[in-house]
Amino acid sequence: MGLDVFVGILTYLDDEEGIDHYRGELAMVTATLKAAGLPAWHEPAVDPAGAFEEQMYGYSGLHYLRRLAVHVAATGVLPPPGGEDASHDPLLLQAYEGDPSHAVVVADTVTVVGSPEAARGGFDHLVHHSDAEGYYVPLDFQPVIIGERVVGDYLGSSHRLLDECLRLARLLELPDDLDPWSDAVCDAAEGDVSDPSAGWQRYGVESFTCLRLIAAARTSIRTGAALTFA
Repeated sequence: MGLDVFVGILTYLDDEEGIDHYRGELAMVTATLKAAGLPAWHEPAVDPAGAFEEQMYGYSGLHYLRRLAVHVAATGVLPPPGGEDASHDPLLLQAYEGDPSHAVVVADTVTVVGSPEAARGGFDHLVHHSDAEGYYVPLDFQPVIIGERVVGDYLGSSHRLLDECLRLARLLELPDDLDPWSDAVCDAAEGDVSDPSAGWQRYGVESFTCLRLIAAARTSIRTGAALTFA
């Protein structure tokens, strides 16, 4: 199965059942944000010309990039490029098994986990999120929101996701003007390196994933709509 990333997902639906389903999920996102003490947010109507839908590198692409992130957080430098076993990386598994460095847990009561200081320089919003569903919203908040009634359990900030991916993009030496949909990016993700001097091409899947998340997060912030995996 593939994985798509959407911004303005309601724009892409033409059946009432699907629209009602996602409206219900988005309403729960709004309620969870309010319970966490964050500003009010509601999914806006998005002009189809400004909406976003793109394929990711399957589910595995997120694990490639998250593996990179947890190693950078631990050592400050890029690890070697990932492989098909990226999702089984011991450091990544350790991160998945633990809590974010800073989170707000919304259940019967609201609980704070960790601290802003512990989260500084990390990649909580990239790493602690479902790889198949769930939302990022265009509000700038540091703690990851964990909500028992939110699809995917984790609710992230599009602003923080963008910041975390841009930090990884700088380490990957991704050119600012690199087209995320170019043949060079797609070829690198498949292991076809056209320019060995371009270090980012060694990290083909990580670069592909990073560029698509950056584009989606920027669209979320620009339109005010949620970024959604589906």
